[in-house]
Amino acid sequence: MKRKSRSAALLILPMAIWAIVFVGGALAYVLWLSFQTRASEGVGIIQKWTIDNYLKLLNPNYLKVLGGSLRLALLTTGVCILVGYPFGYLMARARPRWRSILLMLVVVPFWTNALIRVYGWRILLMGDGPVNSFLMALGLISSPLKLLNTFGAVLLGMVYALLPFMILPVYASVEKMDWSLVEAGRDMGARPWRVFWTVTLPLTAPGLLAGCVLTFVPSIGLFFMSDMLGGANEVLLGNLINDQLLKSRDWPFAAAISVVMLLMTSAILWIYRRAGGKASDML
Repeated sequence: MKRKSRSAALLILPMAIWAIVFVGGALAYVLWLSFQTRASEGVGIIQKWTIDNYLKLLNPNYLKVLGGSLRLALLTTGVCILVGYPFGYLMARARPRWRSILLMLVVVPFWTNALIRVYGWRILLMGDGPVNSFLMALGLISSPLKLLNTFGAVLLGMVYALLPFMILPVYASVEKMDWSLVEAGRDMGARPWRVFWTVTLPLTAPGLLAGCVLTFVPSIGLFFMSDMLGGANEVLLGNLINDQLLKSRDWPFAAAISVVMLLMTSAILWIYRRAGGKASDML
C-alpha cells in the first residue's frame, strides 16, 4: 500500500508543481500587484501598498462598465438557455444516427479558432455585407441597416461562441436521465408540461446549472468579442483590463479589476456548488 501511495504521489507531483508555480504563483502576483502604486512616470510600479486601485472601481464610469458586463452575461446566459436547452434535449432524444450528426455539428466549430469564426460574423454584419445585401435584394430595406458595432451584434457573437457550452451539459444530463420516472408521471395522468416541470427539469437541472456557469463566467471577460463586433460602443471588464494594461499602462488598476473578476467568478462557482450539490462535480 505504501508503494502504491508513493507511486500515486510521484504521479501527482509534476501537476502539483505546475499548478503551484504557474497558477498559484501567477494569482499571487496579480493580487500583490493590485495593492501597489502606479509609477509617476506612467510606466511600471512603486512598491507602496494602497487600496486606491479598488476604490477607483467605485467611479460611476467603471461601475457602468461592470453593470454592462453583468447585463450582457445575463442576457447571453438567458438566450443560451432558451436555445441550448431544447437543442440539447432533442439531440439526446434523437435517433443514434441523427444524434451523432447533431453532436458533430456542435463540436466541429471548436476545431476553428474563435477569432476566425467571430471575424466571419463581422463580415456578415457589415454595411455592405451579405446580410444587408440579401435584405436589399429582397426589397425589405432601402438602405443598409446598422448591424455591426451594436449591442445586438455583441450579444449574437457571445451566444454563438458559448452556445455549445450550454448544449453539451444539457445533452449529457438528458441522456443519463431515468425515463421510467417520466413514464410513471404520464401513467399517473399528469399533463406533459407538468411532467416536464416536476420530473424532467429537476433531473436535468445539474446539466442546466453547469451550462449556466460555463456560459456566464466566460461572457464577462470575452473582450475580443466587443472589440470586433461592438467597436467602441460596448466596453466590458475584459476591454477595461486590456486598455489599462496596453494603453494606460496602469498595471495595478488592471490587476485590481482582474481580482474583482476572479472574486465574482469564485462567488458564482460557490453558488453553483451550493445549488447543485453533488452534481456540481460535473465541472
